[in-house]
Amino acid sequence: MEIILNNRKESIPGGPMTVNELIKARNFTFKMLVTKVNGQLVRVEERDKVMVNEGDKVEVLHLISGG
Repeated sequence: MEIILNNRKESIPGGPMTVNELIKARNFTFKMLVTKVNGQLVRVEERDKVMVNEGDKVEVLHLISGG
């Protein structure tokens, strides 16, 4: 399946998957992540329920704070 991941076209083996499955497949290991699918915020507790489908625009961002 092809999606837009962090503004880049990506080819992901297989079909639709959950946000958590995508995070694992792409080795996002940082503990504090912000996830969006098609502009909609996906909370941590929703990542096993929200599906990523062909053509979706997904953002996985590291949450970093500092001054």
